[in-house]
Amino acid sequence: MTEKFDLSIERTLDAPRDLVWKAWTSPKHIKRWWAPRPYQTPEVEIELEPGGKFYTRMTGPDGFDFSGTACVLEVVPNERIVYVYDMYSGDTQTSVSLVTISLQPSKTGTDLLITEQGVFLDGHDDPRSREHGTNVLIDQLERSLQRPSG
Repeated sequence: MTEKFDLSIERTLDAPRDLVWKAWTSPKHIKRWWAPRPYQTPEVEIELEPGGKFYTRMTGPDGFDFSGTACVLEVVPNERIVYVYDMYSGDTQTSVSLVTISLQPSKTGTDLLITEQGVFLDGHDDPRSREHGTNVLIDQLERSLQRPSG
């Protein structure tokens, strides 16, 4: 069984585009904001080029993992990343998606647009949960942009 979904989230972030790009493309920065609390992101691999890999693994306090493995399709530095990814809950594949991350300068910082089209597999996820989870991550991204990057 599969369920198709389309997601589009727009936010204006109070940070310059180059800083948002760095937060989205640097493993060191991604580890600071990628996982919803109390999860952590101990593993991030990024090959930021067409055909490259984008991998994240989140681990909960109970040791349970969620991971995503992406193939990068397009990179326009400081502007856009397009990738296709598989999401896993433990060893179970939960979804396959096409994602576009778009960054544009705005008067107050950076306009972020995330679009995701995909399918959930065998009822392991749903559109409302995915949208909620993505918004939680963007909230954490915003908070990380306000803290010094020590």
